[in-house]
Amino acid sequence: MASPTPYVGSKISLVSNSGIRYEGVLYTINTQEAQISLESVRCFGTEGRKTPEIPASNEVYDYIVFRGQDIKDLTVLESPSPAVRLLGFSL
Repeated sequence: MASPTPYVGSKISLVSNSGIRYEGVLYTINTQEAQISLESVRCFGTEGRKTPEIPASNEVYDYIVFRGQDIKDLTVLESPSPAVRLLGFSL
């Protein structure tokens, strides 16, 4: 069995090229397609990074796929607990 992808299960803050910030849990990294997927995603809007201002949303999205070319900044906010790392494998 292959080892789990590092950082899967980590809480991530991502800023798109549009200046919109998202926070969610890293679900997958697809290196062949240059994409990452987050689950339980919240949108915090542009937070003053761009005009016109795009407001935050109260909605929590189940799952969003981001293309690498659309990502301006990505930060790991929290690493998963050891129990979560053990479960972060693909079937």
